[in-house]
Amino acid sequence: MPHLMPASLPLVETTVDGPRTKRWVLEAGACTELAACRIARVGLDDCATPYARIRLRPAGSFFLEAVEGEGRILLDGRWQRLRAGELSMAPPRGLNAFHAVPGRRWVIAWVRCEEPPWIRPLVGAGSPVRLRAGKGEMSRVIGGLRNEWEGARDPRMVHHWIGLLHGLLQRFAQPWRGQERLWRLWEEVGREPAKPWTLSMLAARVHMSSEHLRRLCLRELGRTPVQQLTYLRIQRAKDLLENSDDKLEAIAPAVGYVSALVFSRAFKRWVGCTPSEYRGGK
Repeated sequence: MPHLMPASLPLVETTVDGPRTKRWVLEAGACTELAACRIARVGLDDCATPYARIRLRPAGSFFLEAVEGEGRILLDGRWQRLRAGELSMAPPRGLNAFHAVPGRRWVIAWVRCEEPPWIRPLVGAGSPVRLRAGKGEMSRVIGGLRNEWEGARDPRMVHHWIGLLHGLLQRFAQPWRGQERLWRLWEEVGREPAKPWTLSMLAARVHMSSEHLRRLCLRELGRTPVQQLTYLRIQRAKDLLENSDDKLEAIAPAVGYVSALVFSRAFKRWVGCTPSEYRGGK
């Protein structure tokens, strides 16, 4: 992987740092306070090519804040830029991938959670896929935790830094920021993914024009309404693949697809593997 551009980056489990990348990582195994908040590890990376991460089915939610420069992150099945001041988040057990761009510095702060399937994850169906991190709160808190950990390592101060970090993660992932009617809309869609939803139907449910709904969804979730619909259908499909023996021919209509073939194509585009591969844990 000499340049790690999207076309040459295969979607397999990947960890590449490169000789010029600088990393600081704190693991839950070394810090029990992280484990108490279901945080597996936190880090600050000064990335230089070749640098890449691909996780096919991570066990927990993931938060990534670009502090300086820009890199590329795979969101909703396509590679997108993540620039300084932007934050992206991903739910557990879904494809998660990002990489540095040749010739460009990329400094990132990140948090990887550890969330078993039986608990409600921080990042869910109503969480934004990306947002403007604004003042860079997460990177500053992780920086404060790093200074304390590498310095006095006062247990009380470590406790406060990690509590602050966990509170920020909850705020970032909080759905809809008070837009209750939108939250209720997507709750309904999540319960009934098989319905033949259209943009006009979705807009009518919340008494908005289609364009107004599109703007609100882009602002609050970083997705269009149609992309959010696809996301919820894929999430429901993953649940069925994990927790039932239903064949693809039964799962496809249950999540709103006309055939197993159409469903399989959409699933692979969003998740990075076929439904059969996902069910097999590959």
